[in-house]
Amino acid sequence: MKPNINWLDDPETFRIGQISAHSDHKLYRNLDEVTNDNSSYVQKLNGSWQFHFSDNPINRIKNFYEMDFDSNKFKSIKVPQHIEFAGYDRFQYINTFYPWEGHVFRRPAYTLSQNNTDIEKFSQAKDNHVGLYIKEFTLNASLQNKSVRVRFDGVEKAMYVWLNGHFLGYAEDSFTPSEFDLTPYLTSNKNKLAVEVFKLSTASYLEDQDMFRFFGIFRDVTLIAQPKLHVEDLLIRSVPINNCKDGQLSLQTKLVGKISDTKVRFTVKDMAGRQLFQTTQPANHHLAITNHVLKNIQLWDNKHPNLYQLLIEIIDTTDNVLEIVPYEFGFRKIEIKNKVILLNSKRLIVNGVNRHEWNCRSGRVISDDDMKFDIQTMLDNHINAVRTCHYPDQTVWYDLCDAHGIYVMAEDNLESHGTWQKLGTVEPSYNVPGSLPQWQAAVLDRAKNNYELLKNHTSILFWSLGNESYAGDDIAAMNTYYKKIDPTRLVHYEGVFHNPQYKSKISDVESQMYTTPTAIINYLKNNPQKPFLLCEYMHDMGNSLGGMKSYIDLLKRFPMYQGGFIWDFIDQAIEVTDEITGQKVLRYGGDFDDRPSDYEFSGDGLLFADRTPKPAMQEVNYYYGQSK
Repeated sequence: MKPNINWLDDPETFRIGQISAHSDHKLYRNLDEVTNDNSSYVQKLNGSWQFHFSDNPINRIKNFYEMDFDSNKFKSIKVPQHIEFAGYDRFQYINTFYPWEGHVFRRPAYTLSQNNTDIEKFSQAKDNHVGLYIKEFTLNASLQNKSVRVRFDGVEKAMYVWLNGHFLGYAEDSFTPSEFDLTPYLTSNKNKLAVEVFKLSTASYLEDQDMFRFFGIFRDVTLIAQPKLHVEDLLIRSVPINNCKDGQLSLQTKLVGKISDTKVRFTVKDMAGRQLFQTTQPANHHLAITNHVLKNIQLWDNKHPNLYQLLIEIIDTTDNVLEIVPYEFGFRKIEIKNKVILLNSKRLIVNGVNRHEWNCRSGRVISDDDMKFDIQTMLDNHINAVRTCHYPDQTVWYDLCDAHGIYVMAEDNLESHGTWQKLGTVEPSYNVPGSLPQWQAAVLDRAKNNYELLKNHTSILFWSLGNESYAGDDIAAMNTYYKKIDPTRLVHYEGVFHNPQYKSKISDVESQMYTTPTAIINYLKNNPQKPFLLCEYMHDMGNSLGGMKSYIDLLKRFPMYQGGFIWDFIDQAIEVTDEITGQKVLRYGGDFDDRPSDYEFSGDGLLFADRTPKPAMQEVNYYYGQSK
């Protein structure tokens, strides 16, 4: 397999050589490692990497991955980090436009014609910057003589990967993990991992989110070893039954490796540590537990985020534990009855916010402490739900939402705003994905990545098909995928509002943005077909939210009105040192001579970018407190 630079131009090429997406479970060697959350099967590659920046693909160093390449002149960069924060390239904030608007004429492949040669190619583009990364490592002793993969939790926008001069693969979809098998090319001594990251590819058309545009390796990079038999994938289905008094638990596991002379033990405990269920089965590549009933369960919801502990142990013939996989899950049921969304048979009220991952000193490179602070802020202000606008977050975020009872709308990494809306006007002449067959596989892959990674998180009530991408056959296919693969959750999408012929094919809810209370009333009084949810409302620029009461009052009048998600949680601004005063200041879009830019539109959060609450948070606290 040889890499091809032209993959950057082809929407039908978005993953080469990747390990298939799977659940986000962790693996450990023993119970002590589980308790301390410190797996000897894991080796972090975060830290200092060798780095070289190239202005464009033509001028990049093409053989940097070779074993005899002299990289002494490379500089260093921290991983994870956006390349822009390392001093290369300019900060740029954009809402709707694409980064090249006004500089380069460019249209998505196959939108002008079925000929893919009449467009400006990313593989030759002068504005397509390139980051070349090299990391030399030696495997820890605990990873030696095992199958080993490398996991990139987040890389924008497209990357090629080599180990010891051997090409491993290619990946897009910036916000879900990419894993590659290292085993055939590993040595017991020093190894050379090389990564080539491009700022632009056809994925850029699908990642036109309202945010600062960065590129590079911005989430963790990890080596993961597997013992001779390993849990590759896990599916947990936990559903309340018997009027929500009991719980029905089903498990499916996919194992890879040598199954001979091994067994698998499944144990379920409550959070007090009381064992509720245990069974042992001979190992097989596919194991299942079907419809096991647990009596008198404690339900999971915002006020009572009760979780249970699943423990999967792979054991050899001498009763040595080879691998332990823990996972926490809860029992809850989301459904629509009589056109009203119910959680555990009670009407669901969403007191929500939209939340970008953000830190003013590091962009979308955020810490566990940042996430814990955000969760606590939500709990302190009666916020019970979050929409992960507009991409999957770090998996730790969903763990925290499970543990603290925050309802999640889990959004695919998809927004193509600039292909269908120009200066506020709906004009979808070159919309992607639209109904173009050449773009459908890419967006279906993003839906699958989202589902497979996060499918076991109790906090996820809705799968969201992305944001502001209009509507067509391709998004309808995403809706079909989710409804087929997961009947335990609802599917959300707002963009069908602009192309209503697809309303019967897309979304379980009527979702709109910034609709007035009067317009909501008109919808609810005219034989509505779906419950109503505001996926964005109360746009918080300046000291906003003054009209929040008008929306909260609707909750009392209309059971089919389910609430909404405020735009948004935290400002996107970057802390810099002012050139004149020497003081630390926050700067917004346009403050970095970035053009095009949507300027201070990046500042519409309930928190300033340094996580200081704005006055508008008082409104949220008061009115969401009333509608609990």
